[in-house]
Amino acid sequence: MAKNAVLSQKEHSPKASSKKAADTMRPIATEVLIIGAGISGIGAAIRLREQGETDFIVLEKAQALGGTWRDNTYPGCACDVPSALYSYSFAQNPRWSKVFAGQAEILDYVNDVAARFQVEPHIRYGEPATSTQWDERRCRWVVRTERAEYHARVIISCAGYLHEPQIPDIPGLPEFNGKIFHSSHWDHQHDLRGERVAVIGTGASAIQFVPQIQPQVKELVLFQRTPQWILPKPNQTMGATSKTLLGLPFAMSALRGMLYSGLEVFGVGFRRPALLRQIEKIARAHINLSVKDPALRAKLTPDYTLGCKRVLLSNDYYPALCQPNVDVLATGVKAVRGNVLIGQDGSEREVDTIILGTGFHVSDPPIAEQVRGTDGRTLAEIWNGSPQAYRGTTIAGFPNLFLVLGPNLAIGNNSAFIVIESQLNYAMGAIKTMREKSLVRIEVREAEQRRYNSKVQDALQGTVWNTGGCSSYYIDRNGKNSIGFPWSSGTMQRLLKNFDVESYQVQAVDEQPFMIEEALSS
Repeated sequence: MAKNAVLSQKEHSPKASSKKAADTMRPIATEVLIIGAGISGIGAAIRLREQGETDFIVLEKAQALGGTWRDNTYPGCACDVPSALYSYSFAQNPRWSKVFAGQAEILDYVNDVAARFQVEPHIRYGEPATSTQWDERRCRWVVRTERAEYHARVIISCAGYLHEPQIPDIPGLPEFNGKIFHSSHWDHQHDLRGERVAVIGTGASAIQFVPQIQPQVKELVLFQRTPQWILPKPNQTMGATSKTLLGLPFAMSALRGMLYSGLEVFGVGFRRPALLRQIEKIARAHINLSVKDPALRAKLTPDYTLGCKRVLLSNDYYPALCQPNVDVLATGVKAVRGNVLIGQDGSEREVDTIILGTGFHVSDPPIAEQVRGTDGRTLAEIWNGSPQAYRGTTIAGFPNLFLVLGPNLAIGNNSAFIVIESQLNYAMGAIKTMREKSLVRIEVREAEQRRYNSKVQDALQGTVWNTGGCSSYYIDRNGKNSIGFPWSSGTMQRLLKNFDVESYQVQAVDEQPFMIEEALSS
């Protein structure tokens, strides 16, 4: 049914007609191809320009840049990391309106940075990569889109993992008679006023949009498989005086440093879960102060260690759930029959609209099914449900490929910009090394990758993600933690500061350097 098209969305796949058209096109050659124009892709483009690299192209599947902040426009969408840290270190912004910026403001910031650093001329909009294949003979990547074929020496994959919605496999869901949409594809044309609305999932998105829609709807039923630990959100408005002070030389850097250090102290608890019991007291007090009904409070109180799942921030989620038009069912959804949702506990609710707050493909990113390495197998086939990479960035069997926000790099307590910029430092170092040493091919040694990941998994054993007693996206389908980073973000920055060419098999150019003419004549 067209109105529920989100349920049948798939990762872009090549169509026979467009593949045939691409076969007849002259390939477009470039030194570096960036996949994705979100925060990572824009950052990669800026760093390439700073390094003097101008021969690069950014492929973006949508018609605008911004990644997750372009896609997620649900009511109340905002960052849960202080805005002063949730920004590029080289493009600090003293003009945030609040401590935690909203979606529209963050998207404006990313667009502004892309314009200031002249990135947009490099972006090809509306061109999702439909296949990516390594050409061993010519030491280059061949990337197809529905419009063209690209030949690139290096790929920086910035596809991310918060853009492909996870649609639950619930019997009868596709046949639901009402309206269905995922929070990341919010239907702003659909009027929720006076409706009976079911929300499936209680993660980071749901705790933001539920308080926004609660006053509008007639009835709101929340299907909650697992409660979340939620801390108060100190989201003060930044007045004119604050903005003026932050505009002074070194003020933003000082604030960033202070916030970074504070969050790093909090992060120690992820590696020593016993310390999180103190923070857990704050979260428990937050529930007790906000929720007076003992039965509801019991439903909303987790039985696992804080930090095992993503720690959430909200001041209005609990008050919204206490309203008379809200019902919290501590159960997952077993099936949908007509307009009725049936819980795992047998409860039934008839609704007009279903909103899916069910998250994204994190440990199984769809792009992994498109990228084929030296032996023809895809990343998904190599990983088999448990992604791994060397320092979260390069992968044996996939030469000249850099994966931003790759496996085992989620830090949980600090800004994703720290991860992104650390990885970009590493990738830029590799590209510079390739230039200086006239290398056409670099591939991490499999033994090095295996040794590194063995250390990672050993270090993860004592973390809250592995021992906290919950089920989360940190643990993949094989029961392995393929998401979390087991050390401090300072350690991550040191690991990715310099490109360690000695850990790689390299091949120097033994003929003319890769040129556009060579690609077009092949």
